[in-house]
Order: sequence, then C-alpha cells, then structure tokens
Amino acid sequence: MSYSLYQASVPTFTRSLNAFLAVLDKAEAHAAAAKFDPQVYLTLRLRPDMYAFARQVQAFCDHAKIASHRVAGLEPPRFEDTESTLDELRARIRRTLEAIAKIDAKTIDAGAEREVAIPIGGGRKAMTTGGNYLTHFALPNFYFHLVTAYDILRYAGVPIGKRDYLGEPPNVTIV
Repeated sequence: MSYSLYQASVPTFTRSLNAFLAVLDKAEAHAAAAKFDPQVYLTLRLRPDMYAFARQVQAFCDHAKIASHRVAGLEPPRFEDTESTLDELRARIRRTLEAIAKIDAKTIDAGAEREVAIPIGGGRKAMTTGGNYLTHFALPNFYFHLVTAYDILRYAGVPIGKRDYLGEPPNVTIV
C-alpha cells in the first residue's frame, strides 16, 4: 500500500488542529490560575518582526485549509482574520476541521500531478504540482506557524510539553 497525499495532509492537519484545541484549554487554565486575562496571549509574539499569537493560529489554519483545497482542485473557503478571543480562535480551528473533513480523499490524491499556483507576492505566482506544493510548501508552513504558536504559549509559562504538541497519533497503542 502506498502512502497518499490525503494521508499526508488531512489526517495530519486534523490531529494537530485537535491537539491545539487542547493546548488552548491549558492556556486558558494557566491564565485563570495565574489570575490574568487569557486574551493577553493573542498579542504575544516571540520577536517584534514575527506574527502575534492570534495571527500564528490563523496562519496554520489557513495553510491546512488552503492546501487541502488547492491540491484537491477546489476553491478554499475564505475566513476573515477577525478573531480577538481564545473562543474565536477555537471556532476558527473548528471551522478549519469542518472544511477539510468535507474533502474526498480521492480528490486530494488525484491532485498529485495537478498544476498548482502559489501566490508569492507582487502579483507573481509559482507553479508546481500538488505533491510538491503539499510536501515542500504547505506542510512546512503549517508546522512553522503551529510550532510558533505553541512556543509563544510555552514561553508565556503555559505548562505544555511535546505530548501536547503532538496530540494523539492514530493507530498507536501505548503500553
């Protein structure tokens, strides 16, 4: 059995997005225990020239949603970047999960050799295949923003570790 683009994308995005929902719960509990407003997290950033936490979450959601749809040859749904609370970020993650769950695995797998246009700024586009786009652009960008959002919370003192970041891997039995 070969490993498919669908297996490399939707289930992977799904596991990580669900894991991050649990990370947000821990962040909120940490803020409550430390007696501060959890909305403080939304404006935190690792460096002045990097996106703030809320934008990192929006970005990893966008990469999951857009990549899955682009490879499938579908128009991705558009989400406005207006989240200003942890609950609104949770809702965005859930909307992303719903959007990618609707895509048929065969449609994504059929996109391996489909030409995909990637906007790169200045009105220019890079052209590549769906397989190259997913493995060399979309997945690395998804993980970059996901781990940066995780790191912002970790730096802020939220008691999270690698297992929180990884979530529950499918078909794994821990003994």
